[in-house]
Amino acid sequence: MGIKMVTIDIDGTLVNSERKLTPKVKETIKKASDLGIDIVLTTGRPSIGVIDLVKELGLENDHSFIITYNGGMIQNAGTKEIILRHSLSLEDYQDVELLSRKLGVHFHTQDADTMYTANTDISPYTINEAVITGIPLQYKPVNDMTKDIKLVKAMMIDHEDILDAAIKKIPQEYYDRFSIVKSAPYYLEILDPKATKGESVKELAEHLNIKQEEVMAIGDNENDLSMIEYAGIGVAMGNALESVKNIADKITKTNDEDGVAHAINEWVLNDN
Repeated sequence: MGIKMVTIDIDGTLVNSERKLTPKVKETIKKASDLGIDIVLTTGRPSIGVIDLVKELGLENDHSFIITYNGGMIQNAGTKEIILRHSLSLEDYQDVELLSRKLGVHFHTQDADTMYTANTDISPYTINEAVITGIPLQYKPVNDMTKDIKLVKAMMIDHEDILDAAIKKIPQEYYDRFSIVKSAPYYLEILDPKATKGESVKELAEHLNIKQEEVMAIGDNENDLSMIEYAGIGVAMGNALESVKNIADKITKTNDEDGVAHAINEWVLNDN
């Protein structure tokens, strides 16, 4: 057997531009899973934003997994057991929240169950994130945040031009302390330095005794670069950023052309 694990980004990759699964993608993933191949949904979404997809794909089994918060948490898709979690401390939160105010951008943070914002003028992108993922949104002033809240990630969110201008002003010390990645034109994610998709895919593969060359990763955006670089076969979607295509081993069709199904059929099922 060649590929034993397929790790798949969700937005822009697994789902089409209407954020829906197509019949061909569902059929192909089921076929791969039935052959015993580990399917790993790997996303910036919180865990709650993946549950419906896991059910729709029939991945509620002990050899399917979800990597959420861009690598912040690894769980078994069937049992919901947390295999690994990389958290931010209260001090981390306070530092990056203060930085967001200095830079003039909106900000929110998340634990496993809730999204928190201290912004009284809540960003429409924060609301959008809550609606898309289904995670409850709570206004919580900075002074009300406590150490018992296990934060998985923080996000600077704003209009693209505002966010891009702010990114240019982030001091290098923050890049040294955190994993910082832009997951969408209006989302900048700030996580524990070990919380990247690539690192978490590596940690899960090692946990399952799967070799690097037995992993295929499929994605489209900047936050997918690390896992595509790690995988034995790194696949860029046809709709991927050029930076992703440039480092990928293979390029598949777009997410509106069943690109995930094409990749699995072409470079996994044909070899097993």
